[in-house]
Amino acid sequence: MTTLLNHNLQPYSGTTIDKEEDPETQLSRFEHNAPSFPPNYSLKNLASITAPVFALKRSPHQEVADKAAREWFKSIGVYDEKKLDKYLSVGRFDLFAALSFPNADARHLKTCLMFFLWAFSTDDLSDEGDFQDSPSDVRAGHDISMRLLRDEDVPRPSYPYAAMLYDILHDIRETSSRGVYDRFCAAFIAWSTSQVQQSTNRKDRLFPPMDEFILMRRATIGGALVEAMVEYSLDLDIPEYVFENEIMMAMSDAAIDIMTWPNDLCSFNKEQADGDYQNLVCIIMAERNVGLQSAIDILTDMLSARVSEYADLKRQLPSFGKYVDKQLAVYHENLEHFVQGTVVWYYNSPRYFPPDGTAVPRDMVIAVNHLCDLARST
Repeated sequence: MTTLLNHNLQPYSGTTIDKEEDPETQLSRFEHNAPSFPPNYSLKNLASITAPVFALKRSPHQEVADKAAREWFKSIGVYDEKKLDKYLSVGRFDLFAALSFPNADARHLKTCLMFFLWAFSTDDLSDEGDFQDSPSDVRAGHDISMRLLRDEDVPRPSYPYAAMLYDILHDIRETSSRGVYDRFCAAFIAWSTSQVQQSTNRKDRLFPPMDEFILMRRATIGGALVEAMVEYSLDLDIPEYVFENEIMMAMSDAAIDIMTWPNDLCSFNKEQADGDYQNLVCIIMAERNVGLQSAIDILTDMLSARVSEYADLKRQLPSFGKYVDKQLAVYHENLEHFVQGTVVWYYNSPRYFPPDGTAVPRDMVIAVNHLCDLARST
């Protein structure tokens, strides 16, 4: 079965569409056409959609890794003590790491958890923090971090977000192959560049067309970073040419979409309440001229179809030889654990379902939260 998205789209370049293009395809502005939402909407159990293909597993090293990573994160000094405690308790990143890297040993799981703490705090900086309306500041942080990739002998930076990346790169170099390290660095460049573009889109209230937004979301969610971390977590050594195979690339895109689209569905309420509409649900509403529930149902159906596409692609994967096939089987098993662990974590995290998260994923009716908008107007 041919995938619906992969073969028609070019890699996201960080550019936007010319505003002089046809109105049906040009960027939409919500400045003068603010979205209108109903009082509530229904959300299906997304984990049950992905579960038939993506297995769930939990690491026995969660507590040990969490203790070590917390001490490290505290030492960085990103947040004061009060904000730090809230960030860690709301995030439940220890559970996220345990579900996403269940077969990593304690040492590698600690680094994977460090990766989450770095990635989410950096993402929050541009999504809702000091840099939310400042693409130039996001770019400055990007430039500082880029120096770490160009020079492995550079001293540890004082800028906390770059210092975290410095420590993660050090851990990856210690045990991984050069290929894994290079793939992580290339993925960081794509992710960080996309953060700058997303910050610009958010500031200017720009809505890319749906196909372009899907490409951008693969980058902004850090899909390629995740894949490199899956390799690192088990010290796999898969040749570069394997990742250049057409089926492998299509499987990668599908897996990233399958973990990304539930994020947009689960984070929609939080983001719209912050006035942030850089979300695939909003893109579908704008592009297809439909209401909130219809957009959510469309994206949920897209997710279900994407899961089937991934399974079909996996059956088409060619052999790369006995040794590589064995490594690749481990890689895909653990990438699938990551995807399902991520979807389940979305429900468990108060980040998306306050105040305490949802212990067991289920069908839900969710009240649209307008509190932040009300607070702005008073």
